[in-house]
Amino acid sequence: MSSLSGLRVLDLSRVLAGPWCAQTLADLGADVIKVERPGSGDDTRAWGPPWREMSSGQDRDSAYFLSANRNKKSVAIDISSKEGAELVRKLAARSDVLVENFKVGALQRYGLSYEDLKQINPALVYCSITGFGQQGPYANRAGYDFLIQGMGGLMSITGTPDGKPGAGPQKVGVALTDILTGMYAATGILAAVMESRATGQGQHIDVSLLDVQIASLANQAMNYLVGGQAPQRLGNAHPNIVPYQDFRTLDGYIILAIGNDAQFKRFCQVVDRPEWADDARYVTNSARIQHRTALIDAIANVICDQTTAYWIAVMEAAGVPCGPINTIEDVFADPHVAQRQARFTISSKNRGDVPSVANPLKFSESPIEYRLAPPALGQDSYQVLFDELGMKPDDIEDLVHRKIVACAAVAHEPRI
Repeated sequence: MSSLSGLRVLDLSRVLAGPWCAQTLADLGADVIKVERPGSGDDTRAWGPPWREMSSGQDRDSAYFLSANRNKKSVAIDISSKEGAELVRKLAARSDVLVENFKVGALQRYGLSYEDLKQINPALVYCSITGFGQQGPYANRAGYDFLIQGMGGLMSITGTPDGKPGAGPQKVGVALTDILTGMYAATGILAAVMESRATGQGQHIDVSLLDVQIASLANQAMNYLVGGQAPQRLGNAHPNIVPYQDFRTLDGYIILAIGNDAQFKRFCQVVDRPEWADDARYVTNSARIQHRTALIDAIANVICDQTTAYWIAVMEAAGVPCGPINTIEDVFADPHVAQRQARFTISSKNRGDVPSVANPLKFSESPIEYRLAPPALGQDSYQVLFDELGMKPDDIEDLVHRKIVACAAVAHEPRI
């Protein structure tokens, strides 16, 4: 049995941070119902190419949507209608957790705020994910990962330093703030569920992208708070460790990740520069930081004489941390990655074999189960309304006819 088997999650979120949170809970075994807009659904369904075609050829979804929505059921409900909002309230009354990322106050107009729903389900854990939080001068602003990477300081420490070719701030190549926010939200939800099950009292969790981005500055934030100087862009170099960056080889690049003085001594032997290990400028990490430029230039002049494969072989043999800079294609071709089963497919009757990237958590007793491929829009509307709310087929058909509920073409009549 999965770790969160029996936990019921209502996912009213879209795009990435909220869906990533709900997918994390779903991977751990939670029963997640994703509520989407009829007609269009989650915004990311249209964020392509690339597209994944359904085996029936009747529909397609973007790779982006597929990345964050496995192990979920999709119910398409127009929550702006009185009847649609009431359906969501009924589902919330039967849920342990609700995840939403609407603008601050937006769900209140439909009677779906935390204050509304705790009246019918006091034990409900209600997680709101926004760009800037529920209070503060920026609370009403829309939040986007790229914007938050800039406002939250991450871009100020990412990119080539001023004065060098290609200088300037850079965002991370994936929406990392969204991902981290989803993970923080999932962690907070699990803590609140424990509290709720012990006391019967749910609570409202306020998670903002900006707060998460600032918290995730980690050592760089503390470098500023302790040292009093704002960290600057160092390209691929590390502010607190030297050498810890990429170097050009004869045919590409290699990363050196030398984390202590003993590793540095072994490195000096490998590159046939034993005198560096006794040089007062380089003998300790603190000294290497002070003389960073001279040491990095010296290393670069040595590393460029051999291939990446050569350096990796000799350094790994000597216990010097190093590695290549892989393309994503290289990553999935790596034999270690293949053995760790990072790539797999989920079989779906209506969508064929859908490729996916594995959850990185590996449990000895309650392993992750990939039960459901990312759903078609409204794929489970009939079944959820029938099974969860006990609605009659004729009543469901009436809601569909009035466009309050939508059902995917692949959906079947409910099992009676």
